[in-house]
Amino acid sequence: MSQSVTSDPVPRAVGRVLDLLEIVLAAGACNLSAAAAAAELTPTTALRHLRALEARGYVRRDDGGNFSAGPTVMRIAASLHDTGPLARLATTAQPFLDELAATTGESTYLAVSDGTRATYVAAAVSGHAIRHVGWVGQTVPLTGTAVGEALDDPTRAAVRTGAVEPDITAISQALPTDGGPGIAISVIGPRHRLGAERRREVVKALGDVIDRLAADVGIGDMEASA
Repeated sequence: MSQSVTSDPVPRAVGRVLDLLEIVLAAGACNLSAAAAAAELTPTTALRHLRALEARGYVRRDDGGNFSAGPTVMRIAASLHDTGPLARLATTAQPFLDELAATTGESTYLAVSDGTRATYVAAAVSGHAIRHVGWVGQTVPLTGTAVGEALDDPTRAAVRTGAVEPDITAISQALPTDGGPGIAISVIGPRHRLGAERRREVVKALGDVIDRLAADVGIGDMEASA
């Protein structure tokens, strides 16, 4: 008996995993039951595949059991220059990050939240010999961090020292959003350079950049028309 030449070239297990990934990304966030039903899989099978995706960082599961895009997906999206909303946001934000780094003398980062953690997707590096580097593509928890506190209250800047790395101070402020993913900018540097007076100067410069970036990407206009 000859085999059909029109059979699906994608192995069934691989197809199921990809189906689940697409379902989660399309939904933004969904629980196991919803994902399994959409993929026409039993919850047991769906959970096995989702755990594999979670282990590789393609999805993330929060405390409520909802699955959403993980840090690996965000890193891939950020690497696709000039395509997709995340890449466009990073491209638009880069001159502002560069300006803020020059003004403050510290490294600056653009972070996007998935509701549980924040992923740094763009940066401008400080010119100091001792400087903070290497967070692009990295994730940090929202709980207990400056970026998490800022995303929780976009009306003010948040300051934390030693929350993620010892002796490192982070000053973060979020862009006002219309219900989409949380977006924030952080200024990060060694604690000894970011004393009380210097922090006030950084907060002022950061707030100015946040206002201008929000206007540039049209967030204020979107909120007004909502």
